[in-house]
This record gives sequence, C-alpha cells and structure tokens, in this order.
Amino acid sequence: MPLTDVEIRNAKPRDKAFRLFDGGGLYLEVSPAGGKWWRFKYRFGGKEKRLSLGVYPEVGLAGRKDKDSGAWIDGARDKREKARQMLASGIDPGEVRKAASSTKAERAANSFELVAREWYGKNKATWADSHGDKIIRRLERDVFPWIGAAPIADITAPLLLTTMRRIESRGAVETAHRALQNCGQIFRYAIATGRAIRDPAADLRGALPPTKPVHHPSITDPKAIGELLRVVEGYDGTFVTKCALRLAPLVFVRPGELRKAEWTEFALDSAEWRIPAARMKMREQHIVPLSDRAVETLRELQALTGSGRFVFPGARSKERPMSENTVNGALRRLGYSSQELSGHGFRSMASTLLNEQGWNRDAIERQLAHAERNDIRAAYNYAEYLPERRRMMQAWADYLEGLRAGAAVVAIGSSRVA
Repeated sequence: MPLTDVEIRNAKPRDKAFRLFDGGGLYLEVSPAGGKWWRFKYRFGGKEKRLSLGVYPEVGLAGRKDKDSGAWIDGARDKREKARQMLASGIDPGEVRKAASSTKAERAANSFELVAREWYGKNKATWADSHGDKIIRRLERDVFPWIGAAPIADITAPLLLTTMRRIESRGAVETAHRALQNCGQIFRYAIATGRAIRDPAADLRGALPPTKPVHHPSITDPKAIGELLRVVEGYDGTFVTKCALRLAPLVFVRPGELRKAEWTEFALDSAEWRIPAARMKMREQHIVPLSDRAVETLRELQALTGSGRFVFPGARSKERPMSENTVNGALRRLGYSSQELSGHGFRSMASTLLNEQGWNRDAIERQLAHAERNDIRAAYNYAEYLPERRRMMQAWADYLEGLRAGAAVVAIGSSRVA
C-alpha cells in the first residue's frame, strides 16, 4: 500500500534501520538515529542498484510549489518517475547522477579565481613587477569578491557587467575598463585550457562609458622649461631628491625606472645606464646614453649613496628606493601643481621638443622605451639607433643647459625664486 504523509511523520526510530515501502521501487529508510532517507531500488544490466533521492522532510513524498519563487520542487515520487523514465530509455540513473556530480565538482574546482591566479602565474614573468602587482590587486579588490568563487564556465555577460558596474559606480571608469580587459584575457586562457567555451567579456564591448584620455601634465614651452630648471637648482630639500629632479629631464625614463635605479646598472666611464628587463614595462633591457651633465650629477651623488644599492635610497631606509611620491612632492614644493607638471611629464617634454627639433622619430620612440610594434625586431634590437641616440641625448642635455642659463626667471608663485 502506498505511503502517506501521516505514516511518514509518525515513523519512530528503532534499534535497527527499517524501511517503509511506497511502491515502484521507492521506499523510506529510517535510521536508529531518526534520519529518514528516500531510496529508489532498481535493476540495470542484471544488477540490483539503489539511488538516494534525498532526505525527508526536505524532500517530501509529493512535489510542491516554492512559496517564494513559485517553482516546482520535486518530491520523492517525482524523482522516482524520472528515474524510471531513464530506465525505460536504457539509461542508468545512478550513472547519470555520478556524471552530474563529477561535472558539478569539476566546474566548482575551476572557479574564476583559481583560473585567474593560474593565468597570472603563467604571465607575471613577462610583466614589470609594478604592472603585475597592479593587475593582481585590481582582481583581488574589484573582481574576486563578486565572481571569484563562481565556476568560470558559468559566468555570463550580465553577471560580469554587474561586477564592472560596481567599479564604474565609484567613478573609476578607467579601472573598470582595465578590469574588463584582464577578465577577457582570463576567459580566453580558460578557453585555451578547456575550462570555458566562450568569452563573455567580448559581449560587453561598448557597455562601459568611454574613458577620457589621460595626459600627463607637462611643460613644453622653452622659456618655462628654463625657469623650471633654474628653480630645481634652488631646491632646498634633500640632495638625493634634488639630483633626481636634475636627472629626470635628462634621461626622461619612467618615474619608477628612475627611482628604483641601482648603482650596478651604471657604467659612468662609458656614460651608459642599462636598465635590466625585469624593471622595464615591456620586459626588455633598455639602454640610456648619459650626457656629460647626467654623468656629472651621478658622480656627485655617488659620493653620498654609492656605497648602497640604490642611487636614490628612501628617506627612512637605504634598503628601499625613494617613495613614488617623492619627485611629485618636490615639484609641488617648488610651486608646480599637479595640473602643471608630474614626474611622468618629463617624458612628454622630451618627446614633444625632440620631435619638433627634427630628430629621428624611431630613435626618440626607442629612447622612450615605447612598445615595439614588430615583435621579431624587439627580440634583438634594444640597442637600435644607439649611436644616434647618444648624439641626441647629449644634444638634448646641451639644449636644456642653454635654457637653464637663458632668460631671467619670471616668478610664478612665491616659492619659485632663482
């Protein structure tokens, strides 16, 4: 006789487990501890098998509608009928259950965060340390908390967009674009390694508001440059910072490359600075020809910091380079606002004027260590245009010295005194 809800509720545990049969292979097993488990007994391939259908009362005898969503929730009898339909089609429901569990476990194991960290580990050696640090911090702060635990194959474009919108909502539109770009790279890596079939980031092209071009504030007027150089000579902060301010326009490397410079990278007798690939944005060794003025400044500074590792050691510890805010802070102290000039602006200054002066554009780009468009050439041409670059760097230093010794200073703010 089929079971009833009353019979099931009133079933009390005994010394040994016992069964209450509903028919068609379905029965309820009551354990000595009081647990009530639905089981389905069937035969497949000549063997008797059993399939667990859930625990009572979470799984009732009959199905029901969910009060909140209105969705139908299968009861034990519903599950039995589905299993019997599989058997009628020559399918073992137990094997289907195993396959589903295996797939579910596999998908859970390949979470977005797991795949992302694997992708990061495979690629970080190709990035400058600072670049790699920014990527992983961005993912940890803005992406992992929201979709990190989700199986990467289950992440949809709407879910990804919701994550990007959270970044955008705080006004960090550029960060949102960069995060989306990184997510796209991670999805493509997942596709290549067989853990996803498509890249939802590609579907979000145009979904975020466009970023505004970021222009590093710079000074390109020759008269204003001359004033700047004279003001630097009057800087009354530390000598290390003063030398960094002197060298920045002469070598026009990226601020991080300058402040992390190490004495072992310099050959002052041959007037050359070789920045190792590990410290360059594009992971390619970069040669900086040094002008007479640059060598003079470095020899003067060597007497003070030459016994240590860093050319520009930090104020608190000689074991660390100067802070990333030191040069910009010095410029503010000299009266230049963040809208007028930044440490990165010395690169724009050199690029603009050297191009105006007619120097070979390729030599300028090579000296700025911009990305090489031709990957094959980039593999061996870090010294490309070196003779011309040596002439250019000395001519640039002579030009700056001429500006520094030129017109009288026009004071713009009380702190700019010659």
